[in-house]
Amino acid sequence: MVKRIGVDHELACALWATHNCDARHLAVKIVDPARLTLAELDSWARDDRVQPVTNYVAYVAVERPDAHELARIWLADPPGPVRALGWKLVGSMALCDVATADAWFLARLATIEQTIHTAPNIERVPMNGAVIAIGCRNEALRALATAAAKRSGAVDVDHGDTSCETVEAAPRIDKCWAHSTAKGFASPAAHERARELIRTRC
Repeated sequence: MVKRIGVDHELACALWATHNCDARHLAVKIVDPARLTLAELDSWARDDRVQPVTNYVAYVAVERPDAHELARIWLADPPGPVRALGWKLVGSMALCDVATADAWFLARLATIEQTIHTAPNIERVPMNGAVIAIGCRNEALRALATAAAKRSGAVDVDHGDTSCETVEAAPRIDKCWAHSTAKGFASPAAHERARELIRTRC
């Protein structure tokens, strides 16, 4: 359906308004991120509690030039799902946003190192993922993210009644670099930017 429809912003907004999970999943794939206002996208972030769909809101946000402003808003939220989405956006920006300075990611990395073990369970996976993504941005951040991950140690996450396991950040960073450089890319982030957008390919 996504391949057949392409981009249809009006349809995407109508689908989102249905509050149906499957309709919203399609909406985030066919929406035009540039035509959403910051307030509308913030509303989408607060209006859905189905985690796979909510994650896609971050993938929409990362395509906007004001992604860092949305990250600021969401990370300033009280502990919970919106702040978790903020960390998902940080990770997406680390891989896709070439304009944001490394110093911005270093500040987020410091916050994660200081708070990940006391953060709510819902935030720990995207925080851990953000460490990995920051470590995949470039060689300098690779070293700093790997060092932070090693200092933090294993992250305890309750995945509920599933077989999911928490990824160890430092080894995963190394694995991503080995995979991407073997394919001729300068970094895993460069590899990601060469691929189809994650919100439409997955």
